[in-house]
Amino acid sequence: MDSLRTTTWGEGDRVAVLLHGMMGSAQQFWRLGPALAARGYRAIAVDLPGHGNSPTADADLAEWAAAVTDSVPTNPELALGHSLGGAVLAASQLRPSRAVYVDIPLTAAAGPTRTAAELTAKFTAAQAARTVEALRRTKPAWSDTDREVEAAAARQFDVPTAVALELADNRAVQTPHVPSLVIHADPSRYVSANRAAELRSLGFQVRAIPGADHCPWYSHFDQFLSTLSDWVL
Repeated sequence: MDSLRTTTWGEGDRVAVLLHGMMGSAQQFWRLGPALAARGYRAIAVDLPGHGNSPTADADLAEWAAAVTDSVPTNPELALGHSLGGAVLAASQLRPSRAVYVDIPLTAAAGPTRTAAELTAKFTAAQAARTVEALRRTKPAWSDTDREVEAAAARQFDVPTAVALELADNRAVQTPHVPSLVIHADPSRYVSANRAAELRSLGFQVRAIPGADHCPWYSHFDQFLSTLSDWVL
């Protein structure tokens, strides 16, 4: 797979790698990247395959993870993955000093439950519905820039790449290999109270942001930074 496109804020050897969720892009970190740079990081946000300005792919999660590892410095001080980006991070060989997983349960993949045609229809409909106008109605707590970034990412999103990933035999790591924090919305569609307890028993730190969206720094940016603050020393 060709190298993935990245966006960088800050400079120096103290690296933070940022991985977005499905139908997102590196630009979803337009506020978080500069905030980390202000704390002394070189924050590198990656456009995952078929997202943003990165090339399309017919690949499984392991190949996505390898592409990320090939596109950023190895052994970063911090790595953060949101949703799908968290699955990529868990499958990768990045080996950061500390990891953050955002609104993802980190359960093992169960295998595809829909056909290629069903997945294509699902992603195509979601892509068409993700407009600035629709997000203004459904995401009133987001800023105008948040909505514009997400709508632009949806236009760049490659449906066949996402379908290929969903149909692949994907595996997710369920135990942390480095100090790991899970931050989730509360309530969350993805991290139940039972799963949060299970993650704690596996060695993860788990923190909730009440009332936040699936992408919590859009709706609750200050609270997200506060929740993350002692993890980005």
